[in-house]
Amino acid sequence: MKVQTRIHSVESCGTVDGPGLRYVIFTQGCLLRCLYCHNPDTWAFGRGEGKEISIAELMKDIRSYLPFLQASNGGVTVSGGEPLLHTEFITELFTECKKLGIHTCIDSSGGCFTRKERFIRSLDALMEVTDLVLLDVKQIDPQKHKALTNVSNQHILDFAHYLEEKQKPVWIRHVLVPGWTDDEDNLRQLSTFIHSLNNVEKIEILPYHQLGVYKYEAMGLDYKLKGVQTPSEEKVNWAYNLLTNEDQVLQRK
Repeated sequence: MKVQTRIHSVESCGTVDGPGLRYVIFTQGCLLRCLYCHNPDTWAFGRGEGKEISIAELMKDIRSYLPFLQASNGGVTVSGGEPLLHTEFITELFTECKKLGIHTCIDSSGGCFTRKERFIRSLDALMEVTDLVLLDVKQIDPQKHKALTNVSNQHILDFAHYLEEKQKPVWIRHVLVPGWTDDEDNLRQLSTFIHSLNNVEKIEILPYHQLGVYKYEAMGLDYKLKGVQTPSEEKVNWAYNLLTNEDQVLQRK
């Protein structure tokens, strides 16, 4: 039983990380180094990083928001960082949540996914108490993905296949970064991949923003996407249509 772990922070009434109002827990630690990451302070994982917290502490706080979560058909989302670095802890946390009838969700890039037996055994247990996975697919092209995140995307795409094997409901999320993730051919390839999966319930385009730039400055890190602007609403809608094949649906009508 894992009753304590390190988190970065919590958001008591989140509205963008799953259905309804969400109690969002941001875990500490991530293997990816996305150029546009707005939480670089969640990367490091180890003694002294983040805040040590127990399941009892979190559940006490979650219970205080339970009426709001229930009234909005919301629940608890664990994000990051990378939550899959904390599978045993989240399994225990979600087990307590299910006792209260709370909807549970994980927001993950799949960055630490592996088919090794020990990890899969732990992940299988977590999936038993997880209602929804928000899967962040950064870039379908493996070389571009590595340039963007410093790691390959092969194990991440394999994570998507694992979730399909488990028939776990998934929302696919894609951050639209001008010049990095908005190439039409790449978006069409990503659309083909998404539509090859039979467990995807929703597709979301998240427009790139620079809200976390100040953290890089405070941490003495070089922000490599200086000058990249937030995509227009028109561009976001165009990308969404490509990923969902809405343009083809409209043409058939």
